[in-house]
Amino acid sequence: MENHPKALWDNCLNLIKENVTEQQYKTWFAPIVFEKYDDESRTLLVQVPSMYVYEYLEQYYVSLLGKVLYRCFGTNVKLNYRVVADKKHHVTVDVEGSDPVNIDPVPVTGTRGNKAPTVLDSALPQDLNPQLDFHKTFQNFIEGDSNKLPRTVGLSIAEHPGKTTFNPFFVYGPSGCGKTHLINAIGIRSKELFPQKRVLYVSARLFQVQFTDASRQNTVNDFINFYQTIDVLIVDDVQEWATAEKTVATFFHIFDHLFRLGKQIILASDRPPVDLKWLQDRLLTRFACGLIAELEKPNEQLCIDILNSKCRRDGLKISEDVIRFIAETANGSVRDLEGVINSLLAYSVVYNTNIDLRLAERIVKRAVKVDNKPLTVDDIVEKVCKHYGVSQQSIFSRSRKRDFVLVRQVSMYLAQKYTKMPASRIGQLIGGRDHSTVIHSCSTIEQRLKVDKSFGAELSSIENSFRLKK
Repeated sequence: MENHPKALWDNCLNLIKENVTEQQYKTWFAPIVFEKYDDESRTLLVQVPSMYVYEYLEQYYVSLLGKVLYRCFGTNVKLNYRVVADKKHHVTVDVEGSDPVNIDPVPVTGTRGNKAPTVLDSALPQDLNPQLDFHKTFQNFIEGDSNKLPRTVGLSIAEHPGKTTFNPFFVYGPSGCGKTHLINAIGIRSKELFPQKRVLYVSARLFQVQFTDASRQNTVNDFINFYQTIDVLIVDDVQEWATAEKTVATFFHIFDHLFRLGKQIILASDRPPVDLKWLQDRLLTRFACGLIAELEKPNEQLCIDILNSKCRRDGLKISEDVIRFIAETANGSVRDLEGVINSLLAYSVVYNTNIDLRLAERIVKRAVKVDNKPLTVDDIVEKVCKHYGVSQQSIFSRSRKRDFVLVRQVSMYLAQKYTKMPASRIGQLIGGRDHSTVIHSCSTIEQRLKVDKSFGAELSSIENSFRLKK
């Protein structure tokens, strides 16, 4: 019976079990059900519980599957999948897997010449895209009094992920103080030291979009299983879950699982956990088990150090008085400092001019919001409509005209970025839309920014317009 196809598939599973972790096996391979094997066409059909599992196996484990099939079934075996599309009504759909791969025989080693080694030279799914910004490292995260503790703790976490008492690590601070830079630096350093670990950075908004899609497609369990395989999970801007009760509940299950396994969890927010009124007590108590650290706005001296460091990297020569002027007027925002330097670099190259105090004053006036009046949704909508030459009434209407939809999406994206309002409130102020419309709009704009540089420049122009001193 050892040559029966079902027995051969069981042998495949045993080989797989020796080449992946217990969690990976339980998540992706234990649910696979043998269906049938056609010897004439050399095709193996297995059932998987969802399209998500099928896509994940094909993306990350196709090499491993090919090697175990070769070991147990021989050459040129085609693996197809029967995917459960609707569990309630028992609806399945058959899909083809990757073409058979010609795999060279593994050389026999040792004294037992008739027994092949069970450890396969096949990459585990460590090629997961960590979604990190590799420009944000510890090397260019300048240390100062305002960030010394979070930076020191972050470096310790990166060098010993999940092994320190700083788990979870919750860092908070105002916009522009360097939170996103720090948590990216932790992820990058962890990946450098432990390339085998699964590190993932995700914004709270993207996590919510993924969860919403999983709920709509009835694949929430697969969504949870995926996140439970992460070794270092980094979630940015968690304050955006203010109205996402179901998202928070699902995150708790993921958080609790990772925490019990000793996996590293890093969270960032613009306010401390006690000010997140929607936060469940059970999550709040778990945050308190690790470290809650405040990242303050950089003081003037740290701003000067940051500016000097960036000038050295970009090859800019700026006098001390200009550097000090920029540091004094940038409102303690690292993001504004970088914007000013980038603008000065562009002016010096395009116009072949020296960077003096007069030029710096012009740039700061355009790039830095120097008044204390908070930016409102109305301010943003007004500027966006003016830029695109459309009326605000058009944006608030139910029109699906392409131009109006774009302006509406840009307004929602910038409102989400520059105000502390929840998505539901932004939607109400922009034409009475619901929170899901705002989330979808923000996601659409973010995806376009990744591939369309001219669109990114256009948005920067709009942002500069409402940063001007009124």
